[in-house]
Amino acid sequence: MQDMMNAGDIAFPHLGIYIDNMPKGFSVFGFWIAFYGVIIGVGVLCGVLMAAYVAKKENMDPDLIWDFAIYAIIFSIIGARVYYVVFEWDMYKDDLLQVFNLRNGGLAIYGAVIAAFLTLYIYTRIKKQSFLQLVDVCVPGLILGQAIGRWGNFMNREVFGGYTDNLVAMRLPVEAVRSRDITESVAAHIADGTNYIQVHPTFLYESLWNLMILLLMLAYRRHKKFKGEIWLMYLGGYGLGRFWIEGIRTDQLYLIGTSIPVSQVVAAACVVTAVIADVAVRMRMKKASGDTPSGPDEKEREQSEA
Repeated sequence: MQDMMNAGDIAFPHLGIYIDNMPKGFSVFGFWIAFYGVIIGVGVLCGVLMAAYVAKKENMDPDLIWDFAIYAIIFSIIGARVYYVVFEWDMYKDDLLQVFNLRNGGLAIYGAVIAAFLTLYIYTRIKKQSFLQLVDVCVPGLILGQAIGRWGNFMNREVFGGYTDNLVAMRLPVEAVRSRDITESVAAHIADGTNYIQVHPTFLYESLWNLMILLLMLAYRRHKKFKGEIWLMYLGGYGLGRFWIEGIRTDQLYLIGTSIPVSQVVAAACVVTAVIADVAVRMRMKKASGDTPSGPDEKEREQSEA
């Protein structure tokens, strides 16, 4: 591997991968289109297709998914932006118009997810559908979209972690990343005579983790015991992965006035909520099963034994 990298290069030295001059986008009739947006769009489309496929398998009308997707996309973008701006308020308080400038980035996935769930809840109330049944159908598509969307961060040279020398360590030229994402620890490992950082590719970790959760969801779907169980798998599974991945990222958002990563708090809350809810529902089901009235034959047998 070479010591000096061009601004558009990306390398995974221990895997022997070196990508020369990877562009961040392309121009069409003078209009710049970022690969980030294209990949996010592909992720959204694949997610909706996955949810529609699951709906059909569940004998539900796939049109419910397509109708919901229109509202979900709009409000998820708003939610992602609001979440980011709230926890990066110092960046926008002196120039409020920048709040609406999405071309400079600034979308937080948890904001999008929270907005999507709230939108789905309202949608099911209006359509007179079961929220728990429909959310079970939607979350496989959601996590597939997230797995694909993380590759947009790869194209943007963002969402990476601290220094590492592990098998999948990623090298990025200093000039290609935001200076505020280069921590003191990462900077301390920049070798003399080089112009790159070597970091955890956390976008890759999360993408692979999400695909694993998706496979578990699809494998377990036919064996679920109650409505909402697949949703709880999403909350707990994604939250567990996001908690440890967020801990090594360098571009964290913090709870206002603290040094606590807000996404770690949200992730931990999701895991705890999912576990408690799952246990509570199973205990209620077990109790209900035990309280089931005895049938005629069982009553006669009990009387004879007495």
